[in-house]
Amino acid sequence: MTRIVARPVPTRASLMLEQSGVHPLLARLYAARGVAAKEDLDTRLAALLPPDSLKGAEDAARLLADAIAAGKKLLIVADYDCDGATACAVGLRALRLFGANVDYLVPNRFETGYGLSPEVVRIAAERKPDVIVTVDNGIASVEGVAEAKRLGIATLITDHHLPGDELPAADVIVNPNQPGCRFPSKALAGVGVMFYVMLALRAELRRRGVFGEGSGPNLGALLDLVALGTVADVVPLDRNNRILVAQGLARIREGRMQPGLKALFRVAGREPSRAATFDLGFAVGPRINAAGRLGDMSVGIECLATDDEGRANNIAQQLDAINRERREIEAGMREDADVLLEETDAENRASLVLFDPEWHQGVIGILAGRVKEKLHRPTFAFARGNDGEVKGSGRSIPGLHLRDALDLVAKHRPRLLKRFGGHAAAAGVTLMEDDLAEFEAAFEEVARALLSPAELTRTLETDGALESGYYSLESARLLREAIWGQGFPAPMFSDVFEVDKQRLLKDKHLKLTLKKGNARLEAIQFNFPESAPERIHAAFRLDINEYNGMASVQLILEHFEPA
Repeated sequence: MTRIVARPVPTRASLMLEQSGVHPLLARLYAARGVAAKEDLDTRLAALLPPDSLKGAEDAARLLADAIAAGKKLLIVADYDCDGATACAVGLRALRLFGANVDYLVPNRFETGYGLSPEVVRIAAERKPDVIVTVDNGIASVEGVAEAKRLGIATLITDHHLPGDELPAADVIVNPNQPGCRFPSKALAGVGVMFYVMLALRAELRRRGVFGEGSGPNLGALLDLVALGTVADVVPLDRNNRILVAQGLARIREGRMQPGLKALFRVAGREPSRAATFDLGFAVGPRINAAGRLGDMSVGIECLATDDEGRANNIAQQLDAINRERREIEAGMREDADVLLEETDAENRASLVLFDPEWHQGVIGILAGRVKEKLHRPTFAFARGNDGEVKGSGRSIPGLHLRDALDLVAKHRPRLLKRFGGHAAAAGVTLMEDDLAEFEAAFEEVARALLSPAELTRTLETDGALESGYYSLESARLLREAIWGQGFPAPMFSDVFEVDKQRLLKDKHLKLTLKKGNARLEAIQFNFPESAPERIHAAFRLDINEYNGMASVQLILEHFEPA
């Protein structure tokens, strides 16, 4: 069951924004998302929070500046998703501009798992680094940092994930979520943290006279990568993150981007001059992520780090091919999941646990997310690991903190979980295949205790009705150009329409002509091979359909019900 509700709009804030010059439609939308003053919409770089309040940033700058001055070797240890890849590329590009001797290593998710483990440190040690710099990982790597210290390697942890009870004994930690950090934005992605460390390093090098005051490499040239990683990691777009994304998108729209990003836009069939957050999150980001899901993320990092346009184009085509393979694997797994779900009474369950011995470890997270979106239940999908283990990736719904739920399972069944970790919305777990049935029962028990019937009902929060004058290309372009994302959701409207015509496209997409008063509107609901009644109450997004060089308004339906 799905409920369509309208989010409240603070009338005073909306009027004040409109009176200060904000477009009336945007004023209403921004006010509903907590924006109270026009100053909150300032996306100039000058409005960015300064690095000096980010705990550890200045210490990291001194450590790195000393290492550069001494000619020491730096090794970046990256994560295997888009945030980790962009953070690594930002680090490589900036440190090389600063004259550092720097290389990188990215763990293989299937062989060494996540983070700076002791095994990863031993692999890194073969490169003989003086300093290991983690990006988008490391805050939980207590044993890995201890191993690095035993081997005489200094460690700088840059991360944004929540710390555990014990922090690693690293030389320096930079993480806005570590205890004692006063940095106002706790939502920085891993790439954002690394960008801030590079800002602090440039300031330190200026203090040392390496660069003159106000001179040195233009780190703003890296904001296209910062925007990509921030959007792809689905971190909340608070004001500071909106500045980073807006600045990065502005560079992309002007054609001022890394060769690899330009090549990725090309293979994705997207026009950089009209780039939006949607393009970063659903076209470019998945092509980078595919490398880490199916094999080696170093391919993605190389694409973002190279200055050779020909090489960038070749790698982008390779990433596009990997992403096509990922989609084919995912399609097969979704068919398998549909078969499993036919035997499951999902409506009367509080959670779902799915497993198939043929499923691919790198794609189970996407599958869990698809099932969660479809059925509105916290979902774990499992694939086989090594030595009788299975590895699960979970996605949750509002009301159930997934990592905390796993912690409760571990407390109730102390021997059941071998490893687990994650966040509120996503988590991972490893257990023995023979224990899957016990895990399913234990997770269901916890989910049932934590989730109310209302929370098990999917709620689509919309911006209410769209005024008739705004069903236009001008309005659609206005919305496309604005910055939307996690915690600052893209506009979705709701209204009642008459269904004038309907047909199926490619046997799976419902194409409709809707009537609202005297207006006729084209609409589509993707992956919905069913018919609509004569009157519908629909939740929709205002979009632009471009075909044969012509642009027209199109409504993208998210959900509808009989009106």
